[in-house]
Amino acid sequence: MISDLPRVPGNPWVIPGRNAGAPLRNLQYPWEILRARAGLEDVRIHDLRHSFASRALALGESLPMIGELLGHRRVRTTERYAHLSRDSVKVSASRVADSIGAAILSERAGPESNG
Repeated sequence: MISDLPRVPGNPWVIPGRNAGAPLRNLQYPWEILRARAGLEDVRIHDLRHSFASRALALGESLPMIGELLGHRRVRTTERYAHLSRDSVKVSASRVADSIGAAILSERAGPESNG
């Protein structure tokens, strides 16, 4: 869809602003129109940023990289956006528990099982 959007010659931004070579600064009005057309009355742009950051974190992206993608100057700002989903936390907890369990079983089996 993005590649089909009309482009302004000399402006690298997907959504150009009023000033030559600049992006659109205030997305609130266009966002309200898009939200209404999509039937997403209760979704804010801020919500999209949180979802993006959380998904990127769950996929293993670093906080500095996520901050760069979101345009943050400080990692501390990104930390507020990037929340792990409950499923990601459960999967991680299960992997750690499995690793601990395997280590305990290995120790109980003794040196003869390592050989």
